[in-house]
Amino acid sequence: PRLIPQRAAGLLVQRELEHLGGLIEGARSPFVAVLGGAKVSDKMGVVDNLLTKVDTLVIGGAMAYTFLAALGEPTGKSLVEDERMDDARRVMETAGSGGPRILLPTDHVIAERVEAGAPSRVVESIPDGWLGVDIGPATARAYAGEAASARTVFWNGPMGVFEIESFATGTRTVAEGVAGSQAASVVGGGDSLAAIQSLGLAERITHLSTGGGASLEYVQGIELPGVAVLET
Repeated sequence: PRLIPQRAAGLLVQRELEHLGGLIEGARSPFVAVLGGAKVSDKMGVVDNLLTKVDTLVIGGAMAYTFLAALGEPTGKSLVEDERMDDARRVMETAGSGGPRILLPTDHVIAERVEAGAPSRVVESIPDGWLGVDIGPATARAYAGEAASARTVFWNGPMGVFEIESFATGTRTVAEGVAGSQAASVVGGGDSLAAIQSLGLAERITHLSTGGGASLEYVQGIELPGVAVLET
């Protein structure tokens, strides 16, 4: 590309850079980031970068169980990344020493197995032999309320096993909270976008990010070669 005097990205890339860039620089406060998904390792770079920018960091999905385990909370047989426990503790310590508020689930939808039709119930503490499959109703309402009262919202990742209808309530509740906000909102990640689309809320979101992993890399401050070459 450096050999070509006139070069440009398409309009979709332009919109991605405008809206994602707005999260990095100049986001209006209160800035709330809602992160979900399966693994802390997939989002730790994003978490670290957002710690210096957001007012509130909301954590759901299976990644929340690593944070809860790091705090000594029982997680049953939920997915916990033992190798990321120190990272989780570090993030919580940063929040406790003047960093942003970090919200973790206070109740959970649990099941003995992840499959449609599996018996489930709502608990505040996950017993042995059970695993978390969604944030609980009180947590979902709290998270949706945080999004609804924000001026900037970034949401990436489902709050539970969204593919199974009975474990999708938390994700849908958060989707409604984000859509109901007057904030500048950016939503990314396949399951988050699916929730927004299935509820007919797409027109109420400022920007639907389809950049996937590249968008997350951009938000965490990693230089994207395809973008950098346009700026030289």
